[in-house]
Amino acid sequence: MLPDGYDFGMDKKLRASVITISDAAAAGRAEDLAGPVAVELLEDGGVEVVATKIVPDDVRDISEAVQNMSYDDIDLVFTIGGTGIGPSDYTARAMDPLLRFDIPGIADAIRISDLNSGVSHAMFSRGRAGVMVNGKERTLVVNAAGPVRAVQNALSVLLPILPYAIREIRGERTQN
Repeated sequence: MLPDGYDFGMDKKLRASVITISDAAAAGRAEDLAGPVAVELLEDGGVEVVATKIVPDDVRDISEAVQNMSYDDIDLVFTIGGTGIGPSDYTARAMDPLLRFDIPGIADAIRISDLNSGVSHAMFSRGRAGVMVNGKERTLVVNAAGPVRAVQNALSVLLPILPYAIREIRGERTQN
């Protein structure tokens, strides 16, 4: 994912929360396979994962989880699932009241990575990336599709640019 000894160039370790959005996993009818993979990849990439949660694919549950898990100096809320075009895929809609602005390039790059890895249905993903503002705190929110391969692709896109994105979100000067 990242080269050994990769330096984020940050004065503190980046902090993240991971939310899996799945009716079946939330009800205990299925195991969350992608959430633990996301945690492992984030931690291997030098990001401290401080909280995880599984919620059903419900607009209110998703919105509340994202908002609640963005407090306490969280840099990234990474969501998994609910990004498709099915009748119970509500993640994109749940972002509407939360995101101050979208960063479409991140979501587009994730879809392109999925397409390039052979996931042809990635073009149906409505996953978003954007910035949520809670008072003085600014948090990057990124939605990934639910399959493990989609999470791996999303994080292969996100991890290398995450330090730059967080510095920019914070208003810190960056060098190209």
